[in-house]
Amino acid sequence: MSPRTVAVTGLGLVTPAGNGPDAVWEHFLGAGPTARPDPELEGLAVDFSCRLADFEPPALLGGRLARRLDRFSQMAVVAARQAVADAGLDPAEWDGDRVGVVLGVSANSSHTYPVEYAWLAEGRADRVSPLMLPRSIPNMAAGEVSLDLGARGPGLVVSTACASGTSALALGRDLIASGTCDLVLAGGTDSARTRMTCVAFDRLGALSRRRHDPAGASRPFDADRDGFVLGEGAGVLVLEHPGHARARGARPRAHLVGHGASSDAHHFTAPHPGGDGLARAVRAALADAGLAPDEIGHVNAHGTGTALNDPAEAAALRQVFRRPPPVTANKSVIGHTMGAAGAIEAALTVLALQHRAVPPTANLDRLDDAIDLDVVTKAPRAVDVPTALSVSSGFGGQNAAVVLTAA
Repeated sequence: MSPRTVAVTGLGLVTPAGNGPDAVWEHFLGAGPTARPDPELEGLAVDFSCRLADFEPPALLGGRLARRLDRFSQMAVVAARQAVADAGLDPAEWDGDRVGVVLGVSANSSHTYPVEYAWLAEGRADRVSPLMLPRSIPNMAAGEVSLDLGARGPGLVVSTACASGTSALALGRDLIASGTCDLVLAGGTDSARTRMTCVAFDRLGALSRRRHDPAGASRPFDADRDGFVLGEGAGVLVLEHPGHARARGARPRAHLVGHGASSDAHHFTAPHPGGDGLARAVRAALADAGLAPDEIGHVNAHGTGTALNDPAEAAALRQVFRRPPPVTANKSVIGHTMGAAGAIEAALTVLALQHRAVPPTANLDRLDDAIDLDVVTKAPRAVDVPTALSVSSGFGGQNAAVVLTAA
């Protein structure tokens, strides 16, 4: 085992497909899309999203705490509590100085800004909440998790657009490998399904306009794809030094053994058409893990369902793998959760390793002829998967990849 290997001992998931790893995994096995009309987006050209179906912050957090937090922080705290419980940890008993929090955030305070700016626009500066800044600044996701759980080590937020959640896992691993922390709560959180965010992405031509069929709108790698669907959610993984986990008798769900990152340096929003940047990130992750491409048994793809991203990602995987392993795209079910996407997808990759199965990609009726990948669709595929790769990309040409192995 590499000295940089860390154990994944707990998972927390708050997603449109359910809350908690078991519920979310069962939903993904059935590949039921969660996109539906969104009352908050009524009247817009895109009026649907993948939103949480069963998430009541006052009941989960208490009314006072729920009121203090923006939605992205509410989800982060709930997911972190889940992950800690799943890992069998008691914050009252750990050495908080050795516990860090690293979260990826991209859209962050989308729900706070419109309300407070409306008061200012109406000339009512006196009505702007004194909590606006503590609610909205991106670092508060990590800050509130640290406060809630007594994690007194480094509290950091990473922002690499839609690769943020994956980048956070890498930084959490580094904090453990460097000896700074014994365990890190690492992941991502975002809730971007607001009117302004929706209009902005639509103006870029990034969103699906499949209003007649919202459930079928998110269709990565499909020949009839026309963009992604906005989602929201949070994913937190407990990363732990293997020796620390052994000492307390914890059984890891998986191990995080490699990470790679790169920048396309190509375009401010579009990926490199040949996937060169992502391919470099994947190769770096494999080299870090000490693995050859043919040792990877499954790839959890970024898979946005946009015209440019899907073929670029396919090209990147074809560069690295002589015969790419089975691929799945989780955004087909829960939409694009932005800064949370990489963390949620890494958690689902851990579950795929544990259950030795690859969940299907929803809405893939006809594979694009330009995409030469073995995409799992229609039903889960049983696979003996000892190692897997999860990849992410984002605006600005950000790429990140993590390699996970079965425990």
